[in-house]
Amino acid sequence: MKFDLSFYKGKKVFITGHTGFKGSWLCKMLVNAGAEVTGYSLNPPTNPSLFNIAEIENDIHSIIGDIRDLFSLKKALDEAQSEIVFHLAAQPIVLDSYKKPVYTYETNVMGTVNICECVRLSKTVKSFLNVTTDKVYLNKEWVWGYRENEELGGYDPYSNSKSCSELITHSYINSFFNDMGIAVSTARAGNVIGGGDFANDRIIPDCIRAAIKQEDIVVRNPFSTRPYQHVLEPLYAYLMIAAMQYRDKKYASSYNIGPDDVDCYQTGALVDVFVSKWGNGLRWINKYGRGPHEANFLKLDCSKLKATFGWKPHWNLDKAIEMVVEWSKCWIGNGDISACMNKEIEEFLNTESI
Repeated sequence: MKFDLSFYKGKKVFITGHTGFKGSWLCKMLVNAGAEVTGYSLNPPTNPSLFNIAEIENDIHSIIGDIRDLFSLKKALDEAQSEIVFHLAAQPIVLDSYKKPVYTYETNVMGTVNICECVRLSKTVKSFLNVTTDKVYLNKEWVWGYRENEELGGYDPYSNSKSCSELITHSYINSFFNDMGIAVSTARAGNVIGGGDFANDRIIPDCIRAAIKQEDIVVRNPFSTRPYQHVLEPLYAYLMIAAMQYRDKKYASSYNIGPDDVDCYQTGALVDVFVSKWGNGLRWINKYGRGPHEANFLKLDCSKLKATFGWKPHWNLDKAIEMVVEWSKCWIGNGDISACMNKEIEEFLNTESI
């Protein structure tokens, strides 16, 4: 099934975490589709930030606020009169969760409680999607993909807090939302890559920073296997799920969103592709260190999303990295970032699924 984003034309949409990397791309997709977007988030988490350089604020109603502040969040959602809510606000970095475990839990756990409570008390929301992560599963390092009915867990504070976020959402569904006219789903996406990600301790931003400085790329764990996908893949799926459950509550559920097995790369192999696309004699070096625990092998089974909606990925990993390099060179060359994003979104939407 090819989902038409024109569904969102004139729809009032509320996004938490709109100033982040994924949030900025989601805002851009929704604005292009004609939605009225309100965002609620802290200031952009990086400098530079995609939110600022793409001037996302010019096209939406942006509210700077803390997801931990229930009163301010409720006021923002009530005033927005939104019909559809996407919850992306989070502390999203595994290594940062070891440095700031309390903040990670406050944001990812109580932040979820707060947005669920605001949705429960809202008079306008019909569709709510909580964006979590593939790391919600109790990782047993097995070679097959996790399904939505697998045991939740999470070793590190980030992964564990996102597992808690899933449990909170399902508690609210069972306790409240099932008896209301609100459709609620959770989406568990694999690792995303894309232009405009400036986060620390993520492999593609590390590659780009090294390329700009003409230094060797340092790869921390080249043998870890992850379900890498372009950022537009899960965002398109989020938009589809939220729209379909808006139309019919039977679609409300939990969904994995990831690439096909062929695009579950080891990190070293991913960097090989980046180096070949970037050119200029770029190289990488293995500096495996005994840092905090991170999962070595993680794959998702996306059969449910495919069977329910006829969904398939649009771009393979080779194409995804090609688009990251194209965006990055546009930014380095002081190109028109907004136009670059629009072009990329249009090409993505016009690509037949692979």
